[in-house]
Amino acid sequence: MTKPSFPSTCLLASLLSLVLLIMAHAHAAASMGHRPYAKAHRELGARLVKKHNRPPFKPGPWKRARATFYEGGPGTFGSACGYSDVEKEGYGLQTAALSMALFNNGQKCGACFELKCMDNPDCKPGQPSLVVTGTNHCPPNYNAANDNGGWCNPPHEHFDIAKPVFANLADYKAGVIPITYRRVPCQKQGGIRFTITGNPYFNEVMVWNVGGAGDITAVQVKGHRKLKWTAMSRLWGQKWTTNAMMVGESLTFRVRASDGRFSTAWHVAPVNWQFGQTFEGKNFK
Repeated sequence: MTKPSFPSTCLLASLLSLVLLIMAHAHAAASMGHRPYAKAHRELGARLVKKHNRPPFKPGPWKRARATFYEGGPGTFGSACGYSDVEKEGYGLQTAALSMALFNNGQKCGACFELKCMDNPDCKPGQPSLVVTGTNHCPPNYNAANDNGGWCNPPHEHFDIAKPVFANLADYKAGVIPITYRRVPCQKQGGIRFTITGNPYFNEVMVWNVGGAGDITAVQVKGHRKLKWTAMSRLWGQKWTTNAMMVGESLTFRVRASDGRFSTAWHVAPVNWQFGQTFEGKNFK
């Protein structure tokens, strides 16, 4: 057999040294938990998130509608949206029940609107604005004409305003008034609230005190152990539900507002959370 030449031997030795160097580098990276690569990955993720961040919610265009007022109190002005007490939950009495065209099966619960009375002698002087939150549903009345009692019949956009604040727009004797309105950002104190009720096999989460767009279109929940990211279903209004096992998990909630922005409340509920408790996460600006 012919012996390998000296250059071939040197080449083999160089290749062997290169392989050993690569293995040593890989071992060192593994022993450090790939920290340099993890850091680069985090930085890349942060850049991507920043790139795809949506701007804060802006006021929408002015539209025409009508408004009336209805009787009630803090415990009833939010019933169709799942709010138990609009004053305690930060909405105040500046609320309105929305017609079917606006209510959108409860999706608009929590949205904020600026209203102005117009073209009516009973409007308050100077056309002052009233900002209300959609917290209830004004059901249609198909036994009445759309312009005579069936104010909330589709396809009309109509606001049935809580009586205590209707007087900010017009005199009560006006009854029904033409208005102009637009969506506006909701200004809230503190963070988004998550109130957990139900039982271990049917969890309900009420999402309230939402800033920005105000209305939530999707909710996800995640635990710290077995519970992976799970989409919740709208029960009604802003009450969301899942039969996933949430008990015994530190819970993270992620919500998506109607303007497409997300807010994630990481581990907002501790492992020993109890039904009936409320937890606070980061709010939209």
